[in-house]
Amino acid sequence: MIMDAGQRFDPELPDETRSTSRTDISSVNQHPPCFLNLLLAVQQVFVQCSLLILVLGVLQQHLLLQDGERERLLCSMLFYSGLSTLIQSCLGTCLPLVQAPSLEILIPAIVLTAQIVTEPACRGHCEESEEDILPRANPVRELQGMTVMVGMVQLVLGVTGLSGVVLRHCGPLVIAPLLCLLGFSIYREAALLCSDHWAIAALTVILLVFLSQHLRSYMLPACLSMPQLPVCRMLSVLLPLMSVWALCEVLESFGVLRLRSVSELLPALKTSNTSLPVPLRSDLTSFTVPWLSLPLAAEAGLPLLSVRGMAAGVVAALSSSVSSVGMYVLTARLLGVPPPPAAACNRGLGAQGLGSVVAGLMGAPLGLSSSVPNTCTLGLSQSGSRWTVQLTAILGLALGVSPRLTQVITSVPLAIYGAVLSVTYTIAVATGVRYFQFTHIDSGRNIFNIGLAVFMSLVLPHWFRMQTLFIDTGMVSVDVLLHSLLTSPVLLVGILAFLLDNTVSGSSSERGLDSAEMEKTGWTSVDSGPGYHREVVLIYESPYLLRRLWHLPWFRTTPFSACRITDDGDIL
Repeated sequence: MIMDAGQRFDPELPDETRSTSRTDISSVNQHPPCFLNLLLAVQQVFVQCSLLILVLGVLQQHLLLQDGERERLLCSMLFYSGLSTLIQSCLGTCLPLVQAPSLEILIPAIVLTAQIVTEPACRGHCEESEEDILPRANPVRELQGMTVMVGMVQLVLGVTGLSGVVLRHCGPLVIAPLLCLLGFSIYREAALLCSDHWAIAALTVILLVFLSQHLRSYMLPACLSMPQLPVCRMLSVLLPLMSVWALCEVLESFGVLRLRSVSELLPALKTSNTSLPVPLRSDLTSFTVPWLSLPLAAEAGLPLLSVRGMAAGVVAALSSSVSSVGMYVLTARLLGVPPPPAAACNRGLGAQGLGSVVAGLMGAPLGLSSSVPNTCTLGLSQSGSRWTVQLTAILGLALGVSPRLTQVITSVPLAIYGAVLSVTYTIAVATGVRYFQFTHIDSGRNIFNIGLAVFMSLVLPHWFRMQTLFIDTGMVSVDVLLHSLLTSPVLLVGILAFLLDNTVSGSSSERGLDSAEMEKTGWTSVDSGPGYHREVVLIYESPYLLRRLWHLPWFRTTPFSACRITDDGDIL
């Protein structure tokens, strides 16, 4: 089962159960076989592309991009995501986390671009002289400035240790609603992709379930002289994707199917005031796609740090930080390793911020955070080697400099990507629900807190998205800040759940914070075994060069001490 790995640190389990509950495949620090490692990395790239295509497609509703610019934007985001993934795996939490633009960053970006597009182009009456005409801001440059701001805020949260201070007050009643809402946050967009062809999407889902659940224990025959590994479970996303993709290509070549490719999502999501026809797959071959192109947005210019862009960046940084910390906890839970200490979470946000700053300076229109579908794929495959993620980052860098190769990747039908997103996000929901078992779920306090946090985090964004003109304070930056905040469900549920759990009186048993439950779940530094602290250090310790850097006299003081694991295993 997917969640069985979480039992490995339960001190009440019998010894034989504990020994068999460990994942029998690649752990964080182990090297999988080379060919299998390559297949796992390709699987992660396809999952990452499903999220990238969706996020960029929604963003480009508000950006007037030409045909060549769309492909270059996708390539550049693959390059920036790969670069940030390398930084995260080497300098951050050291967990197998893939970085990508997320819906949490997309929401403030949409609010910002809507303000740029709808702002008046002249000062006073439009009949005034030309010298009163104001040049319209470049939305791409402001989005780049917002990306830089996202990275700066994340960097501050990480190196100062502010995130670790907050995390010490987050219990199961904060993590559970957060993971549930992260899982439900994409159901509309996933349904949009699946609607391209529901039969293809259903076939992909059936194969995903069959390989990951019904054949999860199937081993390769011993006569093949290969390692005895559950390949069906490990490649439960890649095998259905490739099989259904090949079937679609065969049926389409005979004229049985008429599907849109992933690259057609971008013009299909254009704003309604454009009259451009939606090209078919055969029309896309008329565009000249180069084999090599460096992901630098020289045409757009340097990032523009406007006040409204910084306001949107602050909300995007807080929302993506909440989501990323949830992914840190989710990754550890799915792989059955100790939960990340506060120092590892601080390093993770700092590395994530560094990646976003570099991406923004290089021309990325969106910041980066830990990818939810890639994290959930670890739960399906139960294979979370750090080397696999680093190879995924290298493949992303290679695709980012070759638009021709990216065009091949993006020719996967939309329905297949929609099915992948639909299945992977369910892991986040299921893991969030599981955290409720550590609390007194029948308590009236907990029932009210959970219901209010989740319900208001769904109602408020829905209403404010429909009433875009309701917030009008007279200051554009304040409007952007409030609108971005009130339309970000993940940030809202994190804030509401945190405030309610820490302000409404309740016993430690009700909140799931008593010593027995904390010991069983691994949420505290209570010793769960003789080798517990050793495994924490083995997984989350900084690389050698960083450890030497932390021990220098100047770096031993605040804020840099927040990124160093203490000798007693500072467990979250």
